[in-house]
Amino acid sequence: MIISIQEVFTQSEVAQILALMEEAEWVDGKVTAGAQATGVKQNQQLAENSPLSRQLGERIFQALSQHPVFISAALPLKIYPPMFNRYRQGETYGLHVDNAMRVVPGTLTRVRTDLSATLFLSEPASYEGGELCIEDHYGTHSIRLDAGDMILYPSTSRHQVMPVTSGARICSFFWIQSMVRNNDQREMLFDLDQSVQSLTQQHGYQHADVIRLSGLYQNLIRQWADT
Repeated sequence: MIISIQEVFTQSEVAQILALMEEAEWVDGKVTAGAQATGVKQNQQLAENSPLSRQLGERIFQALSQHPVFISAALPLKIYPPMFNRYRQGETYGLHVDNAMRVVPGTLTRVRTDLSATLFLSEPASYEGGELCIEDHYGTHSIRLDAGDMILYPSTSRHQVMPVTSGARICSFFWIQSMVRNNDQREMLFDLDQSVQSLTQQHGYQHADVIRLSGLYQNLIRQWADT
């Protein structure tokens, strides 16, 4: 399941974030690459433990905690602290699969990477190339979203960032451990939850179908979720 999460940040909020990044120190992106990815990763990142990374990561946490589509799609249990990358001319990230486990820096906390997220901070018109290409059973999806929008996809997917040919592509990226490990189950729960919300808007909370489907949703969560 590949889902676009719209308006995590407004245009003015994105502008504030980019302004804070203007004087930031960027490091080689290979510092956080796994063994497989080191040979295909060419970009820069904000240092993971920098005060700016932590500050911006907290803003992302706060925004996502209030975003109903993200909560419905991800059913988050743990979120790896957001990181930030920049691709300039000629930089790319070749085809790879994300590591299955990540250890939060400075802690013993492990996050199983069920879902990968890319939050776009550069407007598509400000750079060329840099498409996020994600493979699934239906082929390859080429993605360039508006600034402030985010793509959420299974971490089991092979994916790559195509070379940037002009401008700069700036994004945040991170991983989510879901309460529901299985992607097919998460997809069914998402579709069911969206249907319940739609029926609720049409008929109200006390409609018999809303009550029945809400109960089904909650009982499936009980059956499938880890805590």
